[in-house]
Amino acid sequence: MKATIIERIEDKLYQNRYLVDTGRPHITVRPHLSPSPNLLALTQICPAKCYEVNEIGQVAIVSDGCLECGTCRVLCEASGDIKWNYPRGGFGVLFKFG
Repeated sequence: MKATIIERIEDKLYQNRYLVDTGRPHITVRPHLSPSPNLLALTQICPAKCYEVNEIGQVAIVSDGCLECGTCRVLCEASGDIKWNYPRGGFGVLFKFG
């Protein structure tokens, strides 16, 4: 009988390293009174869980652990909900396994 190994995404994400560009986030959320449906969706679909609803009901981002996958860019950049740029050279995610 084969042993089943269950791997959690958090265990894989832990292998990556991040060089944070302090004070210069590559993603910013447009100021809003109430979040759009797409912005709210980011709190569920961002694979790194960078987006969350804060205590006053607005969606906020902590881009320090961003995987730069582009999910938020596809979903929210065209509507203007976020501003997305690649991090400056040498900063951002450093993938351990390629």
